[in-house]
Amino acid sequence: MKTRTRFAPSPTGYMHIGNLRTALYEYLIAKSQGGDFLLRIEDTDQKRYVEGATDIIYNTLKTVGMNWDEGPDIGGNFGPYVQSERKPLYAEYAHKLVELGGAHYCFCSKNEADEQKDEEQNIKFKDPCKRLSLEEAKARVAAGEPYVIRQTINKTGKSKYHDEVYGDIEIDYDELDEGVLLKSDGFPTYNFANVVDDHLMEISHVVRGNEYISSTPKYNLIYETFGWEHPHYVHVPQVMKDAQHKLSKRNGDASFQDLVAKGYLPEAILNYIALLGWNPGTEQEIFSLDELKQVFSVERLNRSPAIFDITKLTWMNGCYIRALPFEEFHKLALPYYVKMPAYVNLEALSKTLQPRIETLADIERETDFIKSLPAFDNSLYVNKKMKTDTDVAKANLPEILETLSAQDIWTNEALFESLKALAEKLGVKNGQILYPCRIALSGKETTPGGATEIAVILGKEETLRRIKSAIASL
Repeated sequence: MKTRTRFAPSPTGYMHIGNLRTALYEYLIAKSQGGDFLLRIEDTDQKRYVEGATDIIYNTLKTVGMNWDEGPDIGGNFGPYVQSERKPLYAEYAHKLVELGGAHYCFCSKNEADEQKDEEQNIKFKDPCKRLSLEEAKARVAAGEPYVIRQTINKTGKSKYHDEVYGDIEIDYDELDEGVLLKSDGFPTYNFANVVDDHLMEISHVVRGNEYISSTPKYNLIYETFGWEHPHYVHVPQVMKDAQHKLSKRNGDASFQDLVAKGYLPEAILNYIALLGWNPGTEQEIFSLDELKQVFSVERLNRSPAIFDITKLTWMNGCYIRALPFEEFHKLALPYYVKMPAYVNLEALSKTLQPRIETLADIERETDFIKSLPAFDNSLYVNKKMKTDTDVAKANLPEILETLSAQDIWTNEALFESLKALAEKLGVKNGQILYPCRIALSGKETTPGGATEIAVILGKEETLRRIKSAIASL
């Protein structure tokens, strides 16, 4: 049987990190085995539907390079790939399941069902409609009485099934509730639609969060009643904010879109989340998507929850930034330069920043002094390591000004050689020239580049202007 996986998100907003990780594992399972990766939109919960959310799903997957083989926009042999467009299909199978004894018509109101249930004490709804004969129930349906179709669970003992991550699992049938499969508005619940669709679309592997482990026996009963073979199950641990709390957009945790807006590269995000629950078995941590397709295996998925570590992601993102071809980095940085003064050498700025930043969002913080020299205290000139203080700055800045004023070739190498020659001429350490120069040009203790790099970025005119201003303030 050909390996076929599906990513089946609900269009409810931004792409959560946990959802994207699920999509990635599904994609890798399919592609590592030469199979197909499907995209299916599960929009049967109309109350949670968010306008534009489907486009976010499309854009996110395309941005990270996870192209699908079948889906709503490109079609395929198993469509439609949007659940709301499959509504008559679910009704057909739900009524057939009733005929087969795997479900029954329920005429109780939602309030009646909710009043009986108590999840804390594991009290399930005991549906009185289950005792109705099929003929009587059909007659009430034909008479126009509102109804839902609810699953029938008559088995006792333990349900047993195999999961690719957690191994053999046993769950007592008494713990399962007879949940609604088809709602009164004709829309299916997730518990029914995903089973029907996974079978009809010939899905071989289902990847989902481990919170569905306890629900899987209910799905298996539906498969068994129809005489269908159930797929391979791959339940993965949750992505956690910390040891006690799940990562959740509802709690203000970052989505994929949030991370991109904060300057993280999509490729780095994807690489990082691949490692949130999967271990390659080597020391390697940086993987392209193509490399992941080569080395990924279900056997190396972990059972333990994975904690999302923004520090680790930031480190990895820095690795990706430094590995970019310069032209590509410069293109990514340009939108962050929109308010830069005309005198700034943007290519020189990018060459200075690329080895030193970890996210694109660092650019604004690292370059604020370039847009406008901040007011600074002359105590910044004091640096024991460089053997500088205000007296050194007062003595050397005029010499620096004179040297740079005479400079014709305005490159980092040429400027550095000129200032190094000045230090030799004055009989002082290089740092006693370069450090005061950098402070005068930036007004900051730490900068993303040295004195001559900053001078190239600022250009000759602005460099001389700032040094003159610094001399006047000493």
